[in-house]
Amino acid sequence: MSPGRGRAYATASIQESLVETQKKEGFIAPYTHAAAGWGAVKQVAINLFREKVSGSNYKTLFAQNQPDGFDCPGCAWPDRAHASTFEFCENGVKAVAAEATGKRVGPEFFARHTVAELMAQSDYELERHGRLTDPMVYDSATDRYRKIEWADAFALIGRHLQALDDPNEAAFYTSGRASNEAAFLYQLFVRMVGTNNFPDCSNMCHEPTSRGLPGTVGIGKGTVTLDDFEHADTLLIFGQNPATNHPRMLGELRACAKRGATIVSINPLRERGLERFTDPQAPLEMLTNSSTSISSMFVQPKLGGDFALIKGLAKRLVELDDAARAAGQGRLVDVAFIAEHTTGYDTFADDLRRESWDDILAESGVARDRLEQLAQVYVKGKAVIATWGMGLTQHKNSLAAVQMLSNLMMMRGNIGRLGAGLCPVRGHSNVQGDRTVGIEEKPSKAFLDRLGKAFDFEPPRRHGYDVVETIRAMLEGKVKVFIGLGGNFAIATPDTPLTFDALRSCALTVQVTTKLNRSHLVHGKDALILPTLGRTEIDLQQGVAQGVTVEDSMSMVHISYGLNKPASPNLLSEIAIVAGMADATLGSGKVDWKGYVDDYARIRDAIERSIDGFHDYNARVAVPGGFHLKVASREREWVTASGKAQFVVHGIDKDTPIHRARARHGARLMVLMTTRSHDQYNTTIYGMDDRYRGVFGMRRVLFANRQDIEMLGLAPGQWVDITSVWSDDVQRRAERFLLVEYDIPRGCLGAYYPETNALVPLGSVADGAGTPTSKSIPVLISASA
Repeated sequence: MSPGRGRAYATASIQESLVETQKKEGFIAPYTHAAAGWGAVKQVAINLFREKVSGSNYKTLFAQNQPDGFDCPGCAWPDRAHASTFEFCENGVKAVAAEATGKRVGPEFFARHTVAELMAQSDYELERHGRLTDPMVYDSATDRYRKIEWADAFALIGRHLQALDDPNEAAFYTSGRASNEAAFLYQLFVRMVGTNNFPDCSNMCHEPTSRGLPGTVGIGKGTVTLDDFEHADTLLIFGQNPATNHPRMLGELRACAKRGATIVSINPLRERGLERFTDPQAPLEMLTNSSTSISSMFVQPKLGGDFALIKGLAKRLVELDDAARAAGQGRLVDVAFIAEHTTGYDTFADDLRRESWDDILAESGVARDRLEQLAQVYVKGKAVIATWGMGLTQHKNSLAAVQMLSNLMMMRGNIGRLGAGLCPVRGHSNVQGDRTVGIEEKPSKAFLDRLGKAFDFEPPRRHGYDVVETIRAMLEGKVKVFIGLGGNFAIATPDTPLTFDALRSCALTVQVTTKLNRSHLVHGKDALILPTLGRTEIDLQQGVAQGVTVEDSMSMVHISYGLNKPASPNLLSEIAIVAGMADATLGSGKVDWKGYVDDYARIRDAIERSIDGFHDYNARVAVPGGFHLKVASREREWVTASGKAQFVVHGIDKDTPIHRARARHGARLMVLMTTRSHDQYNTTIYGMDDRYRGVFGMRRVLFANRQDIEMLGLAPGQWVDITSVWSDDVQRRAERFLLVEYDIPRGCLGAYYPETNALVPLGSVADGAGTPTSKSIPVLISASA
């Protein structure tokens, strides 16, 4: 069913037994079960059947996230080596089933369909056609793709790149699914072409983390490992929905909850996975339909209110510490850690003392007594881990929020000791690794110097374009060639119509991919679809199976070997595709690109020569479970200008686009966040349900507070249109969304992306990070015609 087709609105009295019979229409009904459990098992079976996965490929699941198997192509949650026979989750199975599908999209498929015809299909329908089998080139005379030989495809890319007046007229996108080897070779090729234009998926998610943490603790990575979860007594979970986005995290949280750790969910939505979880690997829970309670406390700030909330916690900690010191009692801040390892605390504490409680409460949307309860939880914690996802990073003030959270953790020495630390939970499986090996539009001088020395060339020094800057540059004619190593750029990005215009203005667009998606249909004058091997597939080079490496959210690097027969004999690995483009563009005089394709160990040797931390790379990655890349801040080494961890002062901004929009529109102005449904991963739509939130058979839904619905003169079950409010003259509108009553703070709305990406203004980005503000979009809603 295509989005927006749902008609029926079900009240709370509808039983779940009606789900299957009414799914074709689409409806809303409460989901009363815990996360995972038999519901997850059922969905595993459904997805394997739906994708026509052959029985011989079922064995692949037992090698998922195992030391001698393959790394899940989904999320970046780390693995426990040999911890279990079953190291996969429901959404991991969806990712694997989509890749191991028995359905194929070959030249005959494109002969039957024009691009215009395919554009009329939903993203869900495009995904379901199956695996791409052959390289294809766009034929404007017929509005169809036709087959092209690999050599001819590479030659076409080479001609376009060589014809550019300036290397900066090309941009090279990277998905977080690319391996370390593919990403390193890609960045080497691009820098030898002469540009640092590396828009990548991290620009749209954890960029505020990557840019914010270096200013406080010296490196843009988390400071914890899985072992720390075994010793933490308190976990603060900001802006996350683990049950959908990284379900294996729930196993760690369950273990923490069972041994008595305090877990707090800080999120505008009460997500089911942070309420109750039935572990499919726990026989007693499965047989008795019981579950484990995860969070003991839920705090629901308004959208964009995390910064003020965290600053309020820090202010309250200073107040409590001041009172304890005045009474001659023990200090509540870690005086020894602050003195030995930090700088700027006194200035920071003075700013907290001056901050207004009225502003903190108004901007956070959290009541004073609730904030006090949360402060007491933090003060009582002896070993605290703070985790966060995109709920913290996709706002205008997100970099400041990340730094304020770092400040809060430093106040009690909760960085660099057992059971405590900072834990940004990355999305795609190797998004952190890609940045480590050089996918960075703002590379450091040290990195470029070392890369240039290793390969005897002078890398470009000018900083390149990030995602939003790339879209602007394409619109302005400054970027004429766009190459995407994975992903679905057209749909993942903000301001969808403008992004479409930008891609269509290019002379050439190239998409390296496994399945059909919207970015193949929104293309330049010349366009190529280059199909690649998936993570689950055997990668034979010179008769030898090759492994690729990835880095997870906690800086563990491990190797991945595919097990399935490739979907087509005409697929190339990402590494072979990158090498083919490089050889056709630059030749092999300086770099033996073909030699790297023959043996991926040679790429790892090159990474070892070029990047710190990868000594003995091939030997260490051969050890089951791989190795941990050193994170200096975990060891209380501070790679900052001062040589210490740095407290950073930030004020509460009360003159934001949302404030200005509310001044014009009053209480009718809402703030919208985009979010995933349970049946999707990033832009990939696996199904039409979001069962934990009670949505079945539809995606065009808008979650709203009951009081706001009444205030606006609307009713649950009514169809509404959404219009974003911005300072330019662009009309941004998304039509026909089913209004759904939901437990969400007043003034806040939630809806799925990519359906609502069109509402995110291109100019609305995080200060200092450039991340689209997809979790804080000022909008107005009205009844549909």
